[in-house]
Amino acid sequence: MNKKYYISSFVFLFALTAAFIISGCGKKDDGTKMTNLQGGIKGGGTYLMNENDNVRSLDPVGINDDISHHVAHQIYDLLIDLDSALNLTPALATRWEISPDGLEYTFHLRKGVMFHDNACFPNGKGRELTAKDVKYSYERVCDPRTSTRGFDFYKNLVVGAYEYYYDISNATKENREPKLKEVTGYVVKDDSTFVIKLKKPFGPFIYYTCLGFGYIVPKEAVDKYGKDFFQNPVGTGPFIFENWTQDKDLNLKRNPNYWMKDDFGNQLPYVDNVKFKFIKDLSQQLLEFRNGNIDESYRIPNESFKEVVDASKQLTPEFAKFQLQRVPSLSVQFYGFLTTGKVLGNVKLRQAINYALDREKIIKFVLNGQSSYAGIYGVVPPSMPGYDYKSIKGYSYDKEKSKQLLAEAGYPDGKGLEDISLQINDGGGRNTQVAEAIQSMLKEVGITMKINQIPFAQHLDNIDAGRANFFRLGWIADYPDPENFLNLFYGKNVPANPKDISPINSTRYQNKAYDELFEQAITKSDRNERYKLYLQAEQLAMNDAPLLIIFYDEDYRLLQPYVKGYPLDAMHRVNFRRLWLDK
Repeated sequence: MNKKYYISSFVFLFALTAAFIISGCGKKDDGTKMTNLQGGIKGGGTYLMNENDNVRSLDPVGINDDISHHVAHQIYDLLIDLDSALNLTPALATRWEISPDGLEYTFHLRKGVMFHDNACFPNGKGRELTAKDVKYSYERVCDPRTSTRGFDFYKNLVVGAYEYYYDISNATKENREPKLKEVTGYVVKDDSTFVIKLKKPFGPFIYYTCLGFGYIVPKEAVDKYGKDFFQNPVGTGPFIFENWTQDKDLNLKRNPNYWMKDDFGNQLPYVDNVKFKFIKDLSQQLLEFRNGNIDESYRIPNESFKEVVDASKQLTPEFAKFQLQRVPSLSVQFYGFLTTGKVLGNVKLRQAINYALDREKIIKFVLNGQSSYAGIYGVVPPSMPGYDYKSIKGYSYDKEKSKQLLAEAGYPDGKGLEDISLQINDGGGRNTQVAEAIQSMLKEVGITMKINQIPFAQHLDNIDAGRANFFRLGWIADYPDPENFLNLFYGKNVPANPKDISPINSTRYQNKAYDELFEQAITKSDRNERYKLYLQAEQLAMNDAPLLIIFYDEDYRLLQPYVKGYPLDAMHRVNFRRLWLDK
């Protein structure tokens, strides 16, 4: 995921605030009638959801944050989706094939899928989706006029995407019509067959169909609403957009014409309405949940964790009537070293800092156990499906080894080493507590670390521009493939001009052997072959210690006792298609 959003949400999620004001979102009778369905399931009712930040956009090309994705996933459909175990599962595409050379992806579309009824269509009646809609939607991601946030995923991969984008960009600057009318790598073979052609093999590409940029939209809606399409979404998904008051609430209603049915033949979705609230304070959210005013509470405030969850990670008696869902998150928390820096360019110094860190102590005493694992492996989280994370030799606490490496780095007992400044974003209580614990641990081996807290936007700007020598970041997966994390070490993501920004490889780490293995890996369509090469590459990078891996997150979600059919996955993908209320 875009690291910028993840850090921002992290600030809200763990800010140590007091909840003493109850928001006006009391739960009321929604007037809908509950009905008994096949299989002992109940239909109807309203699900009350809270998000800890605002929705940015509901136009797929502008979605690069979790909150917007949570809402959009109810309104739109993808070609391929992920199930709760993060396995690929058919959605608008019932099946797909990849050519032996890895250059062509053919998708066979589901027939009879209807867009939502909307004023953008003749007589307000939605029409059937075709492959032309898929081509149109994917081309919008490659069109600068849409203010696309997803073009970087496709520009060097899809045939004609780069040329299409820059032809339009130049035409706009020159006040002329674009010469290119399409992305030639997006091909409509017939109404139910869509093909994507790549310039080079890229093993993880199939996961790109699961990104929010790939939601399918009708041209009629974009034409009708223009720049306001981001707040007037029309899709084929299980819920229809009703209204949205910025920062206050957003309402969806059941799509009676949704194409999906369950194993008992019941029409999905089950619930009649979904209402989103936007309470940003976690403590206030927990209070609203406890009072029955919302149906779930995602994340537990750090200061309330021991009140809610006991040492065995089960609910305390006070909260035992609720449901607790807990899953290792597909994310990692780390500090980055600017490897081109005068001081931290010293690999032995970076290794010394890594060995000085007692990660288990941080998890126990600072995080109150709210973590899946200590960061003693690599950058790829243990929750990555099918990945042998234990084979990666990272860094465990070893004070003597730290002092030895510090001496080998030229700083015996820290003598002659200038103070190291750690940059973190302000506003995050947990961030500060972790930093202070690490500050104390480094002092024990002779390293003095100062903590520099600055505003969020400035923090990111400094990191991208190479002005931060030692900095805090978090990374959560866009899709379940290690490439999404290992790309952080890819040397070709580092600009040739050191004055240019490097937003992905923020440490500016470069290792030719790593790059060669990484490039080999991403060409492999076979996951096992790809993963073997990933592991070799990751070990090379970890040996050079461009990061200080601290811990891997764990997600917690509380549900009201009557909520059913709503699993929590490692990427926190929100899916209300099979959610029902046992009332």
